[in-house]
Amino acid sequence: MALIVQKYGGSSVPTTERIRRVAERVVRAHDAGHDVVVVVSAMGDATDELLALAQNVDTAPCPRELDTLLSVGEQVSSTLTAMAIHALGASACSYSGRPAGVITTPAHGGARIVEVRPRLVREALDRGTIPVVTGFQGVCGENDDEITTLGRGGSDTTAIALAAALKADVCEICTDVDGVLTADPRIVPEARPIDHLTYEAMRELAATGARVLALSSAEYAERYAVPLRVRSSYGEHPGTVVSDEPVRPPSYGSPARVVALAHDPSRTKITLSGVVGRAGATAGVMHALAEEGSGIGTAEFRAVPAGDGRYGALTLVLPAADAPTALAALRTCRRGIGYDGLTLEDKVGTVSLVGSGFRSHAGTFLLLRETLDEMGVPFEPVSASDTRISVLCRASLLPDAVRALHKAFVEIPAGKLRPTRTRRAARQAADEGVHHEDADEQGDRLLGAAGRLSIELEGTAPPQIAGRAVSVGHHRRAIRGCPADPPHPSGGAGPRRPWPWCA
Repeated sequence: MALIVQKYGGSSVPTTERIRRVAERVVRAHDAGHDVVVVVSAMGDATDELLALAQNVDTAPCPRELDTLLSVGEQVSSTLTAMAIHALGASACSYSGRPAGVITTPAHGGARIVEVRPRLVREALDRGTIPVVTGFQGVCGENDDEITTLGRGGSDTTAIALAAALKADVCEICTDVDGVLTADPRIVPEARPIDHLTYEAMRELAATGARVLALSSAEYAERYAVPLRVRSSYGEHPGTVVSDEPVRPPSYGSPARVVALAHDPSRTKITLSGVVGRAGATAGVMHALAEEGSGIGTAEFRAVPAGDGRYGALTLVLPAADAPTALAALRTCRRGIGYDGLTLEDKVGTVSLVGSGFRSHAGTFLLLRETLDEMGVPFEPVSASDTRISVLCRASLLPDAVRALHKAFVEIPAGKLRPTRTRRAARQAADEGVHHEDADEQGDRLLGAAGRLSIELEGTAPPQIAGRAVSVGHHRRAIRGCPADPPHPSGGAGPRRPWPWCA
């Protein structure tokens, strides 16, 4: 039979009664002949309660001691789960990060898994025992004697890393919803589960605010090709399968397709005015942020030139939690960057369409613009690629924007919205396709509607391009007029060097 890794989050084990229900699910899978490894998060809000205790003692607690304290929550839930499994007549054994072999970087509070050595977990499976592993934590140091925590989504990452190390048949992320939904059900009651997502779509959703799976977990699953199933721990709905198999074979010219919407209400917009319009200006900003350790890896940059072509404004859209560090870095390096003023606008958020075929269909953005204009929602385009379009608006208007866009792009096939004449034309362009022979022209049609061209890069600093947007995304690059990858030095296949962006 199959080897299954099941992860249960805090919402699945908030009480001892729910722990017993989880144990029953685990034992049923085990009795059906499957090998089962269980990964659990802390019960309910236990981690937040432990954090509050620490801050009552010290408003800036020592990161090492804080990790030691926060790791207790998962140890409580893992031992209680093992006890509940024992009570049902099955054999179980709980393991914390060290015996489970979860080795991490030494960054307390935000460590990353570098290796999993699941020897004891494998031995338990061979004995017919159900291993119950603590999520969210690992160990580091020469003797693996320092406890670390993995940050948000850490239990998901623990489960996926274990599944990769054990070569599991599937990793089930068990939560309180029936899978990955087409939108946040708290805002859109009509949101429905998605049967299948590619790793790329799941990564885009995680990066733009969907909280079902953390971005680091989605990236880890894709990197090691771990088959995922996101499902509810409260029912038997089959949930959402996440794998590298596309829903349909990709073909050029096929209709654009929106699979889901994501939103993030906690964004901040920082605008630098009077930026010197020279090559490498945006690269200078990136360098300044990196030097100060701001840790901003998913900010969007938009360069707007002034009339004389020498000066302009550079806008950063970034997570609100990163704003203080970014402001400090930009002020410290003001002379080196070369800007006149700095303004900050908080209480803004992004809403994103995630799907495929957007660059070759201008109608997708036209329908988005028509929909938000009808709702009276002012917005600014942030970035666009073939799989995602993101726009920025006031956080207070995000719920209205999400509901309207879900109705326009997801519910219309069910006939729930009567399109206007303009919207009908936009929908026809989105569904039937607006095609041009030249791929660059297709991208310009879509992004020209947004008034700028998006450029997404991976691991490189972007060039300054007058009159065009520069968007630094989390995983991909696409630049008009240049190949997706630089040429290999030998002219053949093999590892490629980065593009030599101007400094």
